[in-house]
Amino acid sequence: MQSDGQALLADGSADPLLCLRQITKNFGRHTVLRNISLSVASGEFLTILGESGSGKTTLLRILAGFEQPSSGEVWMAGERLDPLPPYQRKVNTVFQNYALFPHLTVEENVAYGPRVAGVSFDEVRTRVADALTKVRMLSFKSYRPANISGGQQQRVALARALVNQPRLLLLDEPLSALDANLRRQMQVELKALQREVGITFILVTHDQEEAMTMSDRIALLRSGELEQVAAPDEIYCRPATSYTAQFIGHSNLLPATVRQGMARTGSLAWPANVPDGSALFSLRPECIRAAIATPGAVRFRALVLDYAFHGASELVRIETAESLTLTVRCPQRGLLRGHVELEFSPEDVVLVRESAA
Repeated sequence: MQSDGQALLADGSADPLLCLRQITKNFGRHTVLRNISLSVASGEFLTILGESGSGKTTLLRILAGFEQPSSGEVWMAGERLDPLPPYQRKVNTVFQNYALFPHLTVEENVAYGPRVAGVSFDEVRTRVADALTKVRMLSFKSYRPANISGGQQQRVALARALVNQPRLLLLDEPLSALDANLRRQMQVELKALQREVGITFILVTHDQEEAMTMSDRIALLRSGELEQVAAPDEIYCRPATSYTAQFIGHSNLLPATVRQGMARTGSLAWPANVPDGSALFSLRPECIRAAIATPGAVRFRALVLDYAFHGASELVRIETAESLTLTVRCPQRGLLRGHVELEFSPEDVVLVRESAA
């Protein structure tokens, strides 16, 4: 499914900073990207999310200038970008492995880019101090990469990109080498830094939590095509396709038959304002709850099959009388056991399109 990026800009701008027009990339007979069209606003934090092999890194490399599209165009601020070599683009990339020079100090690493570009000594010194201050690494300026932690190296890599004053910053899974706790901390810091500097960030990741935490919008790639482009809350609460529903969090997919405004699967029935016929719906596990006689709710009985502890919640697998297996997320451990009475609200059931295999 291709979304219209121009209509989805985070700031409502009619003139996006970045515009991808029908980008296709082939490696021999293998098509990695197919007709990608997307607009990105100035100051937006966009995440390109997808599983391995979806084409997300190839798309990032095209934006950076390390790959050329087989067809299509890339425009930035009214200038055609794709014919330009990387060094002529106001674009910088933070790589997964940070790519710091081990023999240079933190200060020298950050200063390398502007010095090569011929920026004056005083200007370089000012820019480096400013960049290191933003990432809270100024006190480590005389250290070498081997003498600082992975999280600190990541901050230095960010400073080295920011010092070049790019209009667009690309991040290629920059947090993947960090442990879970530091990764969560850096997600918050990276988002705060992006808000402070006001630069457009495009992040590539396969981590759904990372995308949901940091992004203004998420562009979900599947097999080289855009499946959905939307804000995190929209892409989670209103997935457009069955693939989106299952890739972003957990979801119960309900194949149903619609007749005269009512959808039915087994003994479950709920109002559905869709045409008669077969339809597919998504119901998030947290939307199913212990029955409390909520007006208008769909009530049913089920048997608890098994459960998995997830810290603040529990993921419970249940089976209805018609052998329909569903997943329920419970905020309280041990709440559902044995035979249970459950319910869900019809407004929480979302119509989705069946994704092609």
